[in-house]
Amino acid sequence: MSSKVIADSALRAAVHLRSANLPEKLAKSSAALFSAYSGPKQTLPDLAYDYGALEPAISTETMTIHHSKHHNTYVTNLNAAMEKLDTAVSTGDVSGIIALQGAIKFNGGGHLNHTLFWENLTPNAADPSAALQSSIADSFGDFEAMKSELSAKTVAVQGSGWGWLGYNKSTGRIEVATCGNQDPLQATTGLVPLLGIDVWEHAYYVDYRNVRPDYVKSIFGVIDWTTVEARLAAAKM
Repeated sequence: MSSKVIADSALRAAVHLRSANLPEKLAKSSAALFSAYSGPKQTLPDLAYDYGALEPAISTETMTIHHSKHHNTYVTNLNAAMEKLDTAVSTGDVSGIIALQGAIKFNGGGHLNHTLFWENLTPNAADPSAALQSSIADSFGDFEAMKSELSAKTVAVQGSGWGWLGYNKSTGRIEVATCGNQDPLQATTGLVPLLGIDVWEHAYYVDYRNVRPDYVKSIFGVIDWTTVEARLAAAKM
């Protein structure tokens, strides 16, 4: 991203002063993007474990390609799109701002989703705590019912996308949801992400070919439920 960070003055110039030309929904989404991504360039996060640490659930080859190639591409493309957005905002190029929304949503979502995904996983998986199981039971009846629903809906995602466990702040309940492509859960549904399962083919094809159900079943063996519980506690604050 250029050294000139997207500033409030630029936002006002592009959105407020040209409000007649910029739809209200787009103005709000642009403001949210500026708030989220202004500042230093986004970077590929380091993993807390080696590429081979999740075997046999996820192979070294899959982890290497998934993290260093696919995720890194989302980061690179997001930074490029944000540089262009910076210029478009600074010059009041409303058409340019609109044209960049798709690239920012896709690559920004890819970066956000994958960052959450890596944190979901651990080579030292343990059963969820009694407290987390109780919270899950309040919404699903019991832990196995949640696991069954999340698995079924994740496997059923058409094409590429994600299966999610999210927290609904309005109802105080945990819910299962799916999103297509790289659409981020909270921006798409309002649910706070607790656990995400990537079902793009690049996440599992090397290891499971086209048998997505086997991949989803295996990934439950490397879920970091401590992270899920921490996210739930934060979402309730």
